[in-house]
Amino acid sequence: MITEKPEYKSKADFTPAVQFVIFCAVAIGLITAGNVIAMGIIFMLYGLDALKLIMAMNLTSPQAIQSLWLLQIVGTTLPILFTPIVFSKFIVRNTSAYLLAGTRFPLALLAIVFSLMIMSSPVMEVLINLNQKMVLPDFLKAIEDWMRSSEEAAQKATEALLKMNTWLDMVKCLLLVGLVTAIAEELMFRGTLQTIFIRWTNNPHLAIWITATLFSAFHIEFFGFLPRLMLGVFFGYFAYWSGSVWPAVWAHFLNNGSAVVLTYLYQHKKLNIDPNNQHAFNYSLYALSLIITVALLLIYRKTALERNNLSAH
Repeated sequence: MITEKPEYKSKADFTPAVQFVIFCAVAIGLITAGNVIAMGIIFMLYGLDALKLIMAMNLTSPQAIQSLWLLQIVGTTLPILFTPIVFSKFIVRNTSAYLLAGTRFPLALLAIVFSLMIMSSPVMEVLINLNQKMVLPDFLKAIEDWMRSSEEAAQKATEALLKMNTWLDMVKCLLLVGLVTAIAEELMFRGTLQTIFIRWTNNPHLAIWITATLFSAFHIEFFGFLPRLMLGVFFGYFAYWSGSVWPAVWAHFLNNGSAVVLTYLYQHKKLNIDPNNQHAFNYSLYALSLIITVALLLIYRKTALERNNLSAH
């Protein structure tokens, strides 16, 4: 007797709410496993003292910095990269819809994204300055103190990771902090999470803003929340209108990569302006930046949707 293979029910039949819970569980599990593996590698390579230095945020020794890189890559970046891949391939079994990794979009979109990321800098600066001036009510002072100490710790870790002695260090940071991080976070947030929220809310705009909020909160840097939220919104529309995550990856890479290059140039006295300091433009430039940013978003949308309409026919 010949028996047919059983037909497995697609896990994509899970409701979006259940998908979100499963996705979070996968992410937490992989990040936890990644951190355990990273700490095990650090212990084998450098001993217990290196782990103590990391816990105390004493990042002056080379071993501490190397340990921090291991925690960043093995404990955070790789788990973030693997989470959407595992979820889309083994849970919902629909990688094309939940990763948006297709490349069928107009290359002109990449040029528009490049221009938009440059021209939106003054707008982002307004959000940065507003966020930095945030003060909580007196009865929440303990929370504000914790937020500021967390922010300082994150800034200290970032400065240690971006300490670049040679141009090869800069290339390493461009690849790891710029490119790999951009790919991992965009597959996770704009690829999978945004898709889940679009299906959950039936409202792409609401889904984009929810995803951008989670994206900003995920970084646990409270005094950079607003500019990162707006970047997440940009990335969300780049992916949604084009149907591909890659324009968002490109934008994310431009944001991270420019910070790496500017930091390297400043460290080696080839740039006089500290990239960590904010410099006020005048009101005319703020207004012009806003107008051009909106115009470029509309041009991006028109270009992307025209291509999608042609493809549909």
